[in-house]
Amino acid sequence: MSQQSTQTRCKIDTLIYEFTMEGVKVALLFGAFLCSSYAYEVSVSCMMAYDEGGASAVFNSPECHFSAAIKNGTDNCLVATHQGRRKYQEDRITCYPHVTVPVLDEDGLNEASMGIAAVFDGHGGKEASEMASQKFLDYFLLHVVFNTYKNLFSHSKEHEEAGQYSLKFKVDDESTHGILEKALLRTIKDIDSEFSQEALKNDYISGSTAIVVLWMNGQILVGNLGDSKTLLCSRKTHFYQDSKGDLVTRLQAEELTRNHHPDRDDEKTRIEAAGGVVLVVGVPRVNGILAVSRSIGDIRLKRYGVVAEPEVTGWRRLSTEDWYVVIGSDGIFERMSPQDVCNILRETSIDSSSCPSSSSLADCIVHNAFSKGSSDNLSVVVIPLRQEQA
Repeated sequence: MSQQSTQTRCKIDTLIYEFTMEGVKVALLFGAFLCSSYAYEVSVSCMMAYDEGGASAVFNSPECHFSAAIKNGTDNCLVATHQGRRKYQEDRITCYPHVTVPVLDEDGLNEASMGIAAVFDGHGGKEASEMASQKFLDYFLLHVVFNTYKNLFSHSKEHEEAGQYSLKFKVDDESTHGILEKALLRTIKDIDSEFSQEALKNDYISGSTAIVVLWMNGQILVGNLGDSKTLLCSRKTHFYQDSKGDLVTRLQAEELTRNHHPDRDDEKTRIEAAGGVVLVVGVPRVNGILAVSRSIGDIRLKRYGVVAEPEVTGWRRLSTEDWYVVIGSDGIFERMSPQDVCNILRETSIDSSSCPSSSSLADCIVHNAFSKGSSDNLSVVVIPLRQEQA
């Protein structure tokens, strides 16, 4: 979970290109991030496309070429999914534990490694969750690159105007974290916008929740819309005696997200202000239809206060007592509490035979949820934070 910079430094080949648009003088940086492992080209035309239409505009431009930089390896990323008792599997999982991103340090541009994991729980069809899972990583990285580029340009211009030609960049986790958080928000917005156009064209009624966890340099950030959950399972310092009189530790569950249900006070206020109503049909639903108040897609309910804006928890530094991050679709928690999930991780890490049909901790959680009677699709990502046993 630590930030990993490459041994070789990155350099930037650039020129400043200035032009006038609608009477305003605009300066753009033209060039490419060049490192030993990757190169991101950001031309003037691509920057203009990005400013006008976001990630989808860049990928649809024949003049722009962009590809993600992902290091091999699937450690620190355990995933499992099961159709459950539904006719279709509409959940989708994305997990990339080693992704290369550009960062600014005191000497300029460098690269670092971060992890990204997400669960997209579709409803009314798989179209929304499918698009989200396929496009999330590329769109996210594009937003990171372009906004890092803009920060670099802005910093360079400030020094140029001040007559300083030896640039030193302030090492600031906050600025890097801010770029990553902004990239997450813009990515969900772009995917929702693109899918909404596809839904109108193809008469899709589907939607998807989205829950994303970013981790870098011993810190995590969570963005959520819908009713999936992210948990932190932490070893606490207190002890209690088991039936044999021995002192044992436990993993305590902490929810890092809040469900976006239509009857939550702030969600209900927004829905009613938009002209929607919250009706109980089994559970509270927007206009008696949708059981979540934030989602990608669901275009027929957007006018009634359903939004695709993630609720983001601030960056949180992990401690030595934090052992697992768990991301699960709501089917996981239909018959199990968050504490049940952490208990399973604790028991399985001590005795793997407690879940003989499973090959990983994630499999064990899904197996337990299904065996306890969950009727929904089941998807989970488990991110181990410590190598030693709990």
